[in-house]
Amino acid sequence: MNQMSPANHIKCPEGVYPATRKNGQKYYRASLTYRRKHISLGSFSNVTEAHNAYLEGLRLLKDTSVTVASYVSCSPLAFEKWVTLLNFRDNGIYSGNPIYMSKKFFYYYLSPSQVLKFDPDDLFYYATHKIMCRGNHYFVADHGSQISIISRYGIKPYAREGRDYRFINGDHSDFRRENLQIMNIYHGVTLEQKNGQYLYTVRIHIRGNYLVGRYSSETEAAIAYNKAVDTLKQNGISKNFPLNYIEALSPRKYAEIYTNLHISPRILAYRPKT
Repeated sequence: MNQMSPANHIKCPEGVYPATRKNGQKYYRASLTYRRKHISLGSFSNVTEAHNAYLEGLRLLKDTSVTVASYVSCSPLAFEKWVTLLNFRDNGIYSGNPIYMSKKFFYYYLSPSQVLKFDPDDLFYYATHKIMCRGNHYFVADHGSQISIISRYGIKPYAREGRDYRFINGDHSDFRRENLQIMNIYHGVTLEQKNGQYLYTVRIHIRGNYLVGRYSSETEAAIAYNKAVDTLKQNGISKNFPLNYIEALSPRKYAEIYTNLHISPRILAYRPKT
């Protein structure tokens, strides 16, 4: 069935619609309706490209032998659209982002060869937040800021893999919660081996990293970091240090540990450089 645009008097094949940009440039939109859902397939410079995209979209939705692995770079549809159509065909879920549902988790395709895995509980968030990649750093745009996706799992943005967290199965693309182990949850605290003994080492960054001390418990180390922050502020350092919040302690117990903790004399004596 042919479509006619009253404004442009251009006859287009089914699924193709002419349009005009603000600068007067003409282009063509391709779209289709499947299971009562109208799906935009993109914008194209000519009728042939738009119609090929429409036909490709119909093929993906009707031919169940086509999978994500079937994608070829010469496809008239963008890879992201390819994934969203197959997910809608197979799982009845349409998302603007390249998500494909599995039985116990879902895939997020950054490219045909770069795929992340997430728990179903994360589906709504990643269906509405596009993941971007810079090197090995994955982030989303949220309220005008770039937010590292590892922060959703209680991992600090500056955390280092292998020191502060690790992927249990060794798969760096598997962000399911069961596969993420957080090793250091407090600011400035790292579990390290010293002379055959594991101790919690505390460092704070002023102009370079300064050792605050080494402690036998993670709680003491977290409080020692806070004490170092308080000391530096009292000494005139205006840097906005984050503080550790220790939920399990009463104010009285916190104050007791805080008072008795020793921190490095270098921190106690540190003054701003004039």
